[in-house]
Amino acid sequence: MEASFVAGDRPTVLVTNDDGIDAPGLRALVSLLVSTNRFYVLVCAPDSEKSAVSHSITWRNALSVKQVDISGATAFAVSGTPADCTSLGISKALFPSVPDLVISGVNMGDNCGYHIVYSGTVAGAREAFFCGIPAVSVSYNWIRGKSNVNDFTLAAKACLPIISAILAAIKTNHYPKNCFLNIDVPTDVVNHKGYRLTRQGKSFVKMGWRQVTSEREGGNVLSTMTMETNSSESTHARALKNAPLDHLLFKRRVTRILVGNGDTDYCSLQEGYITVTPLGGLSPAELDAVSFFQNWLPSVVNHYPSSAL
Repeated sequence: MEASFVAGDRPTVLVTNDDGIDAPGLRALVSLLVSTNRFYVLVCAPDSEKSAVSHSITWRNALSVKQVDISGATAFAVSGTPADCTSLGISKALFPSVPDLVISGVNMGDNCGYHIVYSGTVAGAREAFFCGIPAVSVSYNWIRGKSNVNDFTLAAKACLPIISAILAAIKTNHYPKNCFLNIDVPTDVVNHKGYRLTRQGKSFVKMGWRQVTSEREGGNVLSTMTMETNSSESTHARALKNAPLDHLLFKRRVTRILVGNGDTDYCSLQEGYITVTPLGGLSPAELDAVSFFQNWLPSVVNHYPSSAL
């Protein structure tokens, strides 16, 4: 699918997210893009919070779509997932043209390491990549007690040079089509140490379960990387109700955080860098694992012939 700059050389940018169309991160990003007067801004985002839905799509049911008033942009709220929103937004079924760039975010909470797999924010960008459209996912490392809503605007501003450079490269046909970018902005964005090209690491928040007596217990998961166990007010708070008496209730809990080493996304983010991580759509195993199976698979055939089953 090919995108093209519209008349006047103003590129079209499609914005989506997984926190919902009313989320402050998305609104800050859209407001910034509109204020520059350099882009045509489209918005196609979930009508409610859809964090950690990964790359799930709506298959059997129709999507409900409603136009939303966002100053300077053409915006729609969609009943589906982030991947649904991107797919619809670039299809020309909803908008008359294909966007030049898809931006997913700004997410509330970082998306690094193995948690990229869970991320609906990253999936919004990945869906565009699957369809041949340049894409970026953007996340801000929100920390309760340190961050405030204005930090989303600062995070968006910090990413604007990258967004502009991507669009310039697209215009001259120099931008690579075999990847998309995942950007994470540190908590103290004002004092960030600069931009660092990183690789996806193996950081991971291990989760366990504990039994609870009501859905109000256990805290709220604010992103794919963060658990706030004492939060009573949250952007992501849902309507809660008690389950039937004969049902058991279990809630996730953080057991420990695993962090890798080196120039990985999570480590660099914690050092205060804005991390820029090129991603693809494949999930190949590491070479030592592949080497093991090269020897292992023939032995399976020899030791466990199908005639013995």
